[in-house]
Formats: sequence, structure tokens, C-alpha cells
Amino acid sequence: MRWRQADWENLYIIGNLDMCGIIGIVSHSPVNQLLYDGLLVLQHRGQDAAGIVTAEGNVFHMHKANGLVRDVFRTRDMRNLLGNSGIGHVRYPTAGNASSSAEAQPFYVNSPFGIVLAHNGNLINTDQLKEDLYRLDLRHVNTASDSEVLLNVLAHELAAVDGRQQLEAERIFAAVAGVHRRCRGAYAVVAMIAGHGLLAFRDPYGIRPLVIGERQTELGTEYMVASESVALDVLDFRVVRDVMPGEAVFIDRDGRMHSRQCSEQPKYAPCIFEYVYLARPDSVIDGVSVYETRLRMGERLAEKIRREWADVPIDAVIPIPDTSRPSAMQLANALGLPYREGFIKNRYIGRTFIMPGQAMRKKSVRQKLNAIGMEFRNKNVLLVDDSIVRGTTSREIVQMARDAGAHRVFFASAAPPVRFPNVYGIDMPTRQELLATGRTDVEIAHEIGADALIYQDLDALIGAVRELRPLLTHFDTSCFNGVYVTGDVTEAYLDQIEAARNGGRASSTLDTLQLDLNLSSSGRNAA
Repeated sequence: MRWRQADWENLYIIGNLDMCGIIGIVSHSPVNQLLYDGLLVLQHRGQDAAGIVTAEGNVFHMHKANGLVRDVFRTRDMRNLLGNSGIGHVRYPTAGNASSSAEAQPFYVNSPFGIVLAHNGNLINTDQLKEDLYRLDLRHVNTASDSEVLLNVLAHELAAVDGRQQLEAERIFAAVAGVHRRCRGAYAVVAMIAGHGLLAFRDPYGIRPLVIGERQTELGTEYMVASESVALDVLDFRVVRDVMPGEAVFIDRDGRMHSRQCSEQPKYAPCIFEYVYLARPDSVIDGVSVYETRLRMGERLAEKIRREWADVPIDAVIPIPDTSRPSAMQLANALGLPYREGFIKNRYIGRTFIMPGQAMRKKSVRQKLNAIGMEFRNKNVLLVDDSIVRGTTSREIVQMARDAGAHRVFFASAAPPVRFPNVYGIDMPTRQELLATGRTDVEIAHEIGADALIYQDLDALIGAVRELRPLLTHFDTSCFNGVYVTGDVTEAYLDQIEAARNGGRASSTLDTLQLDLNLSSSGRNAA
């Protein structure tokens, strides 16, 4: 099949922005059940597709499909996943690939070695890499996924490294160094090389999380890597440490672990939104407890309310379940206010932030939450949420509080205003979809129907994380301040993202303004 330049442009799909969960295990016994249980624990990171690959000697066994972990894997599928090592992946739905089972991971390539790979993050130079793979490396990419691109770059680098025919750790680390030189963006990766072992590595900024664990058995040490420490806890692995930015870890077929810094200029700058929303509260990411961070976010928010909003009459503090609960509880304690559970959550509805399509997202809010009337009736309530992204959920919740009889409804966000796209693996890609872009706090309060809106300050958010581990001096806070830690996200790239999402038509300031006006007049604001 002959590819033209236009084909490279058409292959760019905004749905490649994946906030996912990854796992890899090297065991001394069948690993299929461990991988399944680990993916269940990471289900919050992706509910659209799931996949597992196990290794039995030089043979890979794979099963993947769209759906929740519990639905993708049946007994017959589990029986076919033979072997003592393997990797797994869960993916969330995004605008471009929500219905495509071809995008489910892990991906496989057979040259120069059989390699399977699963990836959490987003490459921002995917188009150039695809063109280089085809024209220079003579490699073919079958899907629009940047994860398949990353797999082919790794495979090419493994083939290009000088050395003996036998694949050793040093050769693998040299290949990862080549990946770092070529790939830009965020990536936490688990991969297996047939007959050789399990490889895990993290981008030079450590934007997406990856943690290593081990456990001792009668047959020897077993290893595990995962997106979050909670997966290790549940499977009885002891957390050893995080994979460092730019580092690669290789566990060979004899069960020995090797590690090497593969980046020339690594910089610790994890995504701060993991602590705000993405990660489970019982996880520890880069040495920082997510739960404790959220408690401190509540304390910082209470300080701001005491300093700037002391005249706001509040009868009760009510969290928007579930992510904001620790922040709301600590805020109430700090201010000496009653903490109340005012919303009951239907736990069989997916997270609205990661549901594709505005209509589906808006419809799901009422299905997902129901108000307890006695906690709102004739009260001035302060609703606390982890963040406000597009605003549809916030508007619906404020209206639910009013319908339940609230006298006045104030709204607090434990995170600062989200004004910029996240290009490192979170599906909030266009500026016109973000409620805070181009609006003041007063205007945002009006848009969601609140009597007042209180945002966390960015410095306070950074401090809430940093004071728990002073080693972390930098974070990716791009969705709040537009500063992208990789330093290579241009206005042209953001325009390209928006043009792709808008069906190929680049958005202008006028387009954005008109969209905002249309959404406002119809009561539908960007979530």
C-alpha cells in the first residue's frame, strides 16, 4: 500500500490522548489472575477497553477488547492466557477512538524481536514519528494510536543498536535512550520482549506515574510495575520505589532486575492533576500520598476562604462524590463548619469527566448523583469539587442543590481554573471546551449558576504536594497556567489539535466566542 503525505495528516486523531492504566508482572507461577486483579484495581484510569498479554517462553498469548475488565475477560479467555509473566492495560474513552477496538492495547510487533507494549500518556510528535517510521525506518503503523508508534520506535531502536546477537540489558537500555531522543511528550511504558523479559520505562520528565514493587516467595523474588501503588498493595507486593524520569527497568528471564538512567537530561516534573483527580486516594505517587495531598488541598482552600470570603454565610460543606471528599472534609474541619453528605452516588455509572460526548455526559449527571433533600432545604451550602473542566457537571449539580431546596449555593474547586489543554494524556484538548478559558471567576460562577465561586490558587496546590516531598520542585501544571514542561508545545500544535477535533476546521477567536455564546444560550456549557 502506497502512502501519501495527506495520509499522515489524516492519521492524526485527537482520541490518542489516553489517560490509561498499565501493569506488568514477572512471577514464578501463572500470572493471568494477578494481571486481571491488578487491572480491576486500575479500572478508574480507563473504562473503555482492556487487554492482557502473557508470555509462555517465546510465545505471547493476547486477549483485548472494548469494555470493562470484568466484561472483556471470560473464563475461556483467562485459561488461554498462559505463562508466568505478562502486561495489561485499561484505556478510557476519548473523542476520537471511543468505539475502536483496534486501538485497544497492548500492541504487538514481530521484528526484530517479538515485542508487546502498553502505554499511558501521549506523544506530541506522533505525525513526524509516523512519517519517519515509514520513510526512514521502513515500518508500517496499522492504527492511529501513538502507542503503536512508540512500539515501532522502540523496535527500530532495538534493531539499530550495535552489539552481539544476544539481547542483553545494556542493549535494551541503549534502545530506550534512542526512544527518549526521538519521542516527545508523556509516556509510561510496560513491554515484553519474547524470550528475554519485561521492560518498563518513563519519559524524561516523569509526567505519567509508574511504580515498582516486589514480593518474596519460596521460588524467589517476583516483580511488578504499575501506574499506581494501590495495584501493588492489593496484590500483596511491597512498593520498592517509583521508576525515575528517564529511567528504564528490565527484568530478565532469570528474574534479575536491571535499571539504568537512559535520558541525558532528566527532570522530575510529574503531572499535578494526578493528585487532583486521576489517581485513587489510597495510592502513593512519586512518594506522595494522594489522600494526604487532597487533605492539604482542603486546608489551603479553607485558608483562602477565611482570608477572602469570610463574609460568605455557610451552613454546611458538601462534597461532590467521590474525589473531592477528603478536601471537603478537611476544609469543613479547618473552618469549624458542619460536613454533610448531600449527594448519593450511583456507582454503576462511569466517571463523567471521561465520558465521550456532551449529551451523554450531561445525561449521566442526573443518573449518577441524587440529592438528599434534608441536607439542602433552606440552607446556604458550600459544594466542593476537585476541579471544574467543562462545567456541565457543575451546572447540573448546582441546579440539583437548588431543586432540593438550598437557599444559596456556593461552589469551591480544590484545583485552580482549568484554562489550557492538557496534551500529555488527559482528554481536555481544546480551549473552547474549557469553561474557565476567557472568563473571570464571576462569569464562571454565573455560567454554572452558583452564588459565588472559590478557586484554589496554583501556588497553594503546588505547595500541598511539595510539602509532602520537597524533592519534587517542578510539576506539569499546564492545564492551569499553559506552561508545558517539555518546552515544545507550540501554538500551532494546539491549533492542530483543535482543528482535528473540529473536523479539520481550525478554530479562531471568533469561532470560540460564537461557540461560547451558543452554549450559554442553550444552557449547555463545555464539561
